[in-house]
Amino acid sequence: MVKVNKRAFPAALVFLLAAVGVPAVAQTQSSGSSSTDDSSAIQSVTTVQQQLSKPGPSAAPTNSIDSSFNGSIVRDKATDGVLQLTLDDAMQRGLRNNLGLVLQTSNEKSAGGQRLQQLQELLPTVRGSASIEVEQINLAAYGLKFPGLNPIIGPFQVVDFRAYLTQKLVDVQSLENYISSKHNFEAAKLTAQDARDLVVLTVGNAYLLCIADAARIEAVKADMATSKVSLDQAVAAHDAGTSPRLDVLRAQVDYQNEQQNLIATTNQLAKDKLALARAIGLPLEQKYELSDAEPFAALDTPDPEAAFQQALKQRKDLAAMAEQLKAAEAGKKAAFADQLPSASFSGDFGDMGTTPAHSHGTYTATGQVSAPILQIAKTRGDEEVAGAQYDQTKAKLSDQVQQVNADVRDAILDIQSSAKLVDAAKSNVDLAHEALIEAQERFKTGVEDSLPVSQALSTDEQANDQYISALYQHNVAKLSLARALGAASTNYKDYLGGK
Repeated sequence: MVKVNKRAFPAALVFLLAAVGVPAVAQTQSSGSSSTDDSSAIQSVTTVQQQLSKPGPSAAPTNSIDSSFNGSIVRDKATDGVLQLTLDDAMQRGLRNNLGLVLQTSNEKSAGGQRLQQLQELLPTVRGSASIEVEQINLAAYGLKFPGLNPIIGPFQVVDFRAYLTQKLVDVQSLENYISSKHNFEAAKLTAQDARDLVVLTVGNAYLLCIADAARIEAVKADMATSKVSLDQAVAAHDAGTSPRLDVLRAQVDYQNEQQNLIATTNQLAKDKLALARAIGLPLEQKYELSDAEPFAALDTPDPEAAFQQALKQRKDLAAMAEQLKAAEAGKKAAFADQLPSASFSGDFGDMGTTPAHSHGTYTATGQVSAPILQIAKTRGDEEVAGAQYDQTKAKLSDQVQQVNADVRDAILDIQSSAKLVDAAKSNVDLAHEALIEAQERFKTGVEDSLPVSQALSTDEQANDQYISALYQHNVAKLSLARALGAASTNYKDYLGGK
């Protein structure tokens, strides 16, 4: 909670009224109208409190990322003691262990394997074999009878050592299939690189959320200490006979509400720390503390159009989609090439005989040209399927370009608006805290009962929550801009730190 120096009530009132546009009460009035002044002042403060009590910005994560990026692979074991986790350490752990990145890396390996499989269709294939065959033939079984000749021939053996070669000389379909798999492999590599940005965005958001939770806990503790002071004042006034029991009960309710808030915020921090641990591969039983804080730091937002052009050059997901479009185009050509003739060569060479010492070299060589004659429906169907896939990929790429444009502009707008929210919320914190101090002073001197104190305490708590939420939103917006520009995994420090 941000604290301000105590000032005189009239001055504080002027600032409060100016903040919300309420006409200021004249500070120089005759002593005969002091009760009227007090009544107007209290009404104005109540109006200010109602303005400040409006709900603040939500601190819930707003990014819609594949749920796999919320998980991870745990490679280490929990250690004794409390781990001091910096933002950099959390990012590095996420880039090593995050499940989304691991899965994308596996997809890259799979695409690489498919590329090699298609490449083999264009390369020579050589295999070897060695065999020994022992036979005995009954010629009579085949209807062959020769007078004076024994129909049983053998047993005899044949030893054969042979190598076989096959090579496609002309096969346009296999060539286009290889080109398609090559582009798919490049797309998978770029997608894996883009996944690093998503890991940074996920981990950064989780870390910033834990920072916001910790700030809320400190704010609630401060409010609880303030409510304890009010409770002590109410008890003392009641014991002195200058305050009713109702004031004590009201102060006790406020104090117990702050205790409940402390329990809830502490529990929320524990849950958000578990979510952060899940995203970076930290054992859930590992105790750790956040050692970094990301306070407000202004960022000079770029021109939206210039930022969009920069994103077009840097976004890996756009480059991956462009590679997928090239793969789909090659798939269309492969579907058409299925009706074209293909030429291939096959041959074998070996050594054959009754024994390895009694053998002779033999070989065969075959050239073949083949072409489909009647498969109209299959060819037409393959072309339509490949054409539809190409059209879909092209449409997705066009939409993705516009999505990147929207991401950049949304992030810039969020940064600008959240920066203004930070300023406004900071002012609200100062005003609400001063209003709380004034209410406590008036209750202490017996001018008012404890109701204005209770209302001011609620307003102070709401103002602190607004400020913390605005800080969180501003930092997440800066991180989102880094992701929108395709620079999150390399330059996230520059954006969070402001430049």
